[in-house]
Formats: sequence, structure tokens, C-alpha cells
Amino acid sequence: MAALPSSGAVKRSRRPADDVAEVAAAQAAETEHRQVWDLPVRLFHWTLVSAFIASYVTNKLGVAYFRYHVWSGYTVIVLVSFRILWGIVGTRHARFRNFVRGPAATGAYLRDLLRGGKQHHAGHNPLGALMVLALLLALLIQALTGLFSNDEIINVGPLYGYVSNERSLWLTSLHRLLFDWIFAAVIIHVLAVLLHLVARKERLIRAMLTGRKPAHAVPAEEAIQSSRLWLAALLIIVLGLTLAWVVAKAPVAEAPSF
Repeated sequence: MAALPSSGAVKRSRRPADDVAEVAAAQAAETEHRQVWDLPVRLFHWTLVSAFIASYVTNKLGVAYFRYHVWSGYTVIVLVSFRILWGIVGTRHARFRNFVRGPAATGAYLRDLLRGGKQHHAGHNPLGALMVLALLLALLIQALTGLFSNDEIINVGPLYGYVSNERSLWLTSLHRLLFDWIFAAVIIHVLAVLLHLVARKERLIRAMLTGRKPAHAVPAEEAIQSSRLWLAALLIIVLGLTLAWVVAKAPVAEAPSF
């Protein structure tokens, strides 16, 4: 009579239900998402895109659209100022201290990216953080210089009265030059987003629309629970009123004859 195998040698046969459970778990991991970007950050991003396009279009349309060009500039100033403050008091992934990294970490991320690595960051990656800072600074400077500029025809910025005509012309030149640099940075930004989509399967555009990223890229403890809308609304109101007060108090200026 053949000897029975010992209990340690007995292997439980794999049931079809086990395979189904594993497939379901894998699918759940792929479809589960966690909140990363709050609503204020998302509204800021797409409104800023719209304001930037409006600034470009109204400038190209000529002096008759100067008023609308100024209003789009006001929008940029309020938005960028808000984002800087939100980078201090906003939600987890909006705060600069949670995504801005030093040279060592940024270099390590770049090397990993070039080697085809799969580093994931719940919020901005180190290279994206540099782009955020560069664009915020450039857009703020460009919009502020526009307040003092003139079109060398009939229109002047709302704060033109604070500077001499020579200084206004210099600020106008800087205002125009910065646009080219900003436009180049925007192209790089868009290409980087497409690279992440093609090479790393990261759908960054969808994340900035929905605010959510796949759970495998966002640890549960890093997901945000609130957008803190009341605080964002308060900041926008204060910034808008402050800008309106500054413009209203500016000395009335007439366009010089060129």
C-alpha cells in the first residue's frame, strides 16, 4: 500500500475563485483614486491659462482692445498673488514646502527620469516644482510691469502716472520680452506633460481637471480631505479689492505724445 504524503507536502489546489479575487483586487487598485489637487488650485490653473491666452489675443488685436488687455493683466496679478499665498496656507500638495526640493533631490529625479525610472509623486515632482516657481515669478513680473507700460500710441497702463515716460518705455520692453520667455516655458511645460503621458502613463491633465490621481501614486495619508474653499474665497476677495484700491488711488496720467 502506497504511503500517504505527509501533511507538510500536501498543497491546496488553487481555486478559480482565487484567480478572480486577485484580478478584482488588481482592477480595484488601478481604478481607485485619491484626491490630490484642491478645487482652488484647479480653478487657478485653468483660469490662468484662459487669462494668459486672453492677454495674448487682446494684444494682437491692437490698441482698440487695450482695455481688455489690462483686465486680463489684472486677472493674472490676482491669480498669481493668490497662488503664492496658497503655497503658504493652502492644502497639503499646494504648499511650496511640500513639493519644492533642493538641487540634490531634483538631480536624482532627473536621472531617474532619463533612465526610465518610475518615481511617483503625489503632488508636483521636483522638476515640475521648478517650472511652477519660474512661471509664477515670470507671470507676476510681466503683469506688474504692464501696469506701468504704454503702447507708444495712445494707451498707458493704470499706474503710468507713477513713473517717467523713459522708465515706462523700459518697463514696456521688459513686459514684451518676458512674454517670449513665458511662452517658451509654457511649450516646455506642455511637452513635459505629454512626455509623462506617453512614457510614464501619468495623466496629469486629467488630474488637474478632477483633482484625483491613482491610489498607487498617492499614499492614503497624503490624500487631501478638504479644499478649504472659504479661505481661498477670502484671499481672492482681499487681493481683488487691494488691486482695485491701488488702481483707484493711482494718479491720473495722460498718454504722452510720441
